[in-house]
Amino acid sequence: MHAGCRRIWPYTNRPKRGNNLALSGGAVKYHLFSTTLGRAIAVVTDNGLSGLGFADSDAELVDYARQITHAKSHLIETSLSDYVAEIGGWLNEPDYSVDIPLDLQGTPFQRLVWQGICTIPCGLILTYTELAQQIGKPNAVRAVASACGANPVALLVPCHRVVRRDGGLGGYRWGLARKRWLLERERQ
Repeated sequence: MHAGCRRIWPYTNRPKRGNNLALSGGAVKYHLFSTTLGRAIAVVTDNGLSGLGFADSDAELVDYARQITHAKSHLIETSLSDYVAEIGGWLNEPDYSVDIPLDLQGTPFQRLVWQGICTIPCGLILTYTELAQQIGKPNAVRAVASACGANPVALLVPCHRVVRRDGGLGGYRWGLARKRWLLERERQ
């Protein structure tokens, strides 16, 4: 597993707790901040980072936090300086070994895909087909692409490193311009 993901993948053998973070115990906190990719949000439960996203407006980001947590009134805005510092470290140096726990919510298949994504070294890419083969699900290419799109933690589970078979960028929840920038940044 890639160094950046190995340190943030604490739940590999943890049983699935469901998809409702607001009900998984404790408050759901978030912090809005600026990055080289635009406005960002970090969403954190008592167990770790459960969301990291980018958008052009804070309203879009708060809507994203509500979407991934299924919460309307359980979100608490607060300072998350340790998380923001680690994310900033990654943006400054894409092969940076992030030292924060993740609390990702997803199906067992999504988790398998996200774990597979974490094996892609910085500066390299895989196609959706190659990733499907790597995780032992060669006939699930569309499902792999869907799981990439459902990844709640941009950058740290680097789904931007997965592209179409023809070399096209494919999709990216945070916009193709951001995906292109990330891939170019990692090739340097």
